Amino acid sequence: MRRGWTTGACAAAAARAAFAALLGGAFPDPVTIALPGGARPRFPLALKERNGPVARAGVIKDAGDDPDVTHGALIVAEVAMAQAGAGLTFRAGPGVGTVTRPGLPLQPGEPAINPGPRAMIRAALAEVAAACGHDGVDAAVTISIPGGEELAARTLNARLGITGGLSILGTTGIVIPFSCAAWVHSIHRGIDVARAAGVAHIAASTGSTSEQAVQRLHHLPEIALLDMGDFVGATLKYLRRHPVPRLTLAGGFGKFAKLAQGHLDLHSARSTVDLSRLVQGLRDLGATEEIVAAARRAQTAAEILAAIPPALAAALTLEVARGARETALASLAGGSAVEVAIFDRQGALLARADG
Repeated sequence: MRRGWTTGACAAAAARAAFAALLGGAFPDPVTIALPGGARPRFPLALKERNGPVARAGVIKDAGDDPDVTHGALIVAEVAMAQAGAGLTFRAGPGVGTVTRPGLPLQPGEPAINPGPRAMIRAALAEVAAACGHDGVDAAVTISIPGGEELAARTLNARLGITGGLSILGTTGIVIPFSCAAWVHSIHRGIDVARAAGVAHIAASTGSTSEQAVQRLHHLPEIALLDMGDFVGATLKYLRRHPVPRLTLAGGFGKFAKLAQGHLDLHSARSTVDLSRLVQGLRDLGATEEIVAAARRAQTAAEILAAIPPALAAALTLEVARGARETALASLAGGSAVEVAIFDRQGALLARADG
């Protein structure tokens, strides 16, 4: 599948073009930047403006075949010359957020332009300065994204304490289709923010229904909630290195049946429930052959639950919760107390396993 470019790479390209216009009088179009891995992609400009000591350039974000929320957005860099010795500073323009909580790689009050993109912008401008015979870069770079505040409402930025718009992200500059790097990044940063706030109990959920249910169950503040989706492995691996005292995993029966069977990526394209193991679990619980036969005819984990008596369904769900907890504990290798809570599609609690 076709790869794309991160917002950080687009911002670096736009900043380089604007700075080159200030120092050399013309906008390079297309503009070339060096990525951390050594590649030198070229970006066509969608915006070119100069007004005295200030220049603006814009690049349309191309995320390739990835369903990125910022695909097609205009990433604008405004570069203004500063006094000698001032160095390079970063500012958030319209559509780019501001950090308001500790725990992120940036301090509260800083524009949400992450360290990776800042390094790319710094390198791009330094290359232009050297080519024009300047010893260093004295400039203010303002990144903006028209419509970014509306796009940010479709991200987890508000929960992370990033207000007013999007984050400028990317460590490599390259978007790998369906890697969901931005989602995993949000999970990691959510853990960082919760830990920095002293939160002792975090709940990671596979969807909105289970998230709302586990919040009601434990009366948790929003800062303690992680929308992990199918990325339970990414969540657990990060928590292994950055533990919290208590973790609740919340989700549905089918998802956690996968986890109980050892799968750490719960997406339907990358893991499936072994229905025969669930049927064997019913046998182990003492189900009659008639019940086992009915379960064997089911095509999904949910159909198995619907096909068996309520008492057996409750017992099987509890066994799945216990198995999912064991998988999680093995991934964490200590450091956190773990609970697994399984909810139905209406948010009713079906089973809890906490040891």
